[in-house]
Amino acid sequence: MRRSTGRVRMTTMVVTCAAVTVTLALPAQVAAAPSPTRLAERLVDKVSAQGANRHLIAFQRIADRNDGNRAAGTPGYDASVDYVVGRLQAAGYDVSTPEFSFDQLVAGDLTVGDTNIAAQKILLSANTPEGGVTAPLAVVPEDADTGCQAEDYAGLDVTGDIAVIRRGGCTFEIKAATAATAGAVVAVISDNVPPAPFRPVIENAATVPAGFVSQEDGDILAGLDGQSATVDLRSEMTVSRNVIAQTRSGRPDNVVMLGAHLDSVPEGPGINDNGSGSAALLEIALKLGPDRKGVNNAVRFAWWGAEELGLLGSEAYVASLDFEQQLDIAMYLNFDMIGSPNAGYFVYDGDDSAGTGAGPGPFGSAQIEETFNSYLRDQAGVEPLPTDFDGRSDYGPFIAAGIPAGGLFTGAEDIKTPEEAALWGGTAGIAFDPCYHAVCDTLGNLDRTALGRNLDAAAWTTGVYAYSTDTVNGVPPRDVRAQARVNTLLAAAAPAGDAQDAA
Repeated sequence: MRRSTGRVRMTTMVVTCAAVTVTLALPAQVAAAPSPTRLAERLVDKVSAQGANRHLIAFQRIADRNDGNRAAGTPGYDASVDYVVGRLQAAGYDVSTPEFSFDQLVAGDLTVGDTNIAAQKILLSANTPEGGVTAPLAVVPEDADTGCQAEDYAGLDVTGDIAVIRRGGCTFEIKAATAATAGAVVAVISDNVPPAPFRPVIENAATVPAGFVSQEDGDILAGLDGQSATVDLRSEMTVSRNVIAQTRSGRPDNVVMLGAHLDSVPEGPGINDNGSGSAALLEIALKLGPDRKGVNNAVRFAWWGAEELGLLGSEAYVASLDFEQQLDIAMYLNFDMIGSPNAGYFVYDGDDSAGTGAGPGPFGSAQIEETFNSYLRDQAGVEPLPTDFDGRSDYGPFIAAGIPAGGLFTGAEDIKTPEEAALWGGTAGIAFDPCYHAVCDTLGNLDRTALGRNLDAAAWTTGVYAYSTDTVNGVPPRDVRAQARVNTLLAAAAPAGDAQDAA
């Protein structure tokens, strides 16, 4: 029988069993299934780089009016939240802004004579008095597990001193506690790897202030043993907000979730990092709309706070969900820095095809990667490369909960190679984003062609999975489920002879 493309035709069937007549009204078949990519195609047609750019202009102006940044815990961040919420509500979304608390750095300085070193206060360690603590530096001899046991202080008198300890071998908590037991009044732990965004934390409150400095600054301090230093490490509890909005259309127990962090670093307005991802997400949400037909799986949008302080907003969100609520999330798609001025085209390595770093994501992540890859390769005309799930963005808490993840990235502080420049254009030998975490991350720090391509890829992937997540988690689209139900009912209602003939 030819598929009907119009209204579903109803057939009345009479089934006789044990002298009981039952009349069933069943659809002969469901309407012809739409193309599985129709929603994706329409969404790509609707979104535009110009639309995303308008949001970026708004973020720039918000930063300009608020000390040049949109960092968590600042008026610039609050204004960014208000902007996103206002646009979503105007489009008809129901929006929530769940709060979370975090330890906000108030002071982080270490001074030795004319040498000034940036220091992070380790979360949950004690504060120094305002103005800091002044005492001699005592450098703990370095080995594989420096400062992890009392014997490391044998022959050292660190009473009343600032202990300088290399990272590695045990937790920050153990290093700080061991230094305190030895008599130190402050523990300064230096990194043992090259710089990368990192927010150290102690699981249980330390009895002495503890700070964290880079590997390079640790090397400087190692040469200043015995000199007087002043360390000022203070923080206070601060409340921030995430922004969450979800379509009313689509099943709420198989949600396609998209996220981007909304905060910048204090040093700049964060237009690429991560105004680009936030603007793209907002453009997709507005063009999709809260009640769009053809959305089989609800789409949930999230703008995260305090990512730059250690994924704090996304971690708080995932932790707030019980197991069943986490199970309702079919996948998480992350968009962090998708318009870098010396852009690369990276897709998170769901299948670990590169064989480096953290390994593959949860089951389904490889399929997400392939959906992004296929669009970029076949529709956008660029050849993507895999990038590791290295834990530096908000996919981390979702992967930790076993939720499949994927996303796009155009590069940060890493240097573009000659091979990558040949593949994508741009300039070899400089960073993908030379203004990463800097004051110059402004409207002038964007590759709008890359932004547009990645926006389209994000819209495409959203539309594909809003229709069906079958390849990721085995949940087929609504029309397939409906036809299967109809076939089951028809088979159950058929006379025995017909059933045998069909067999």
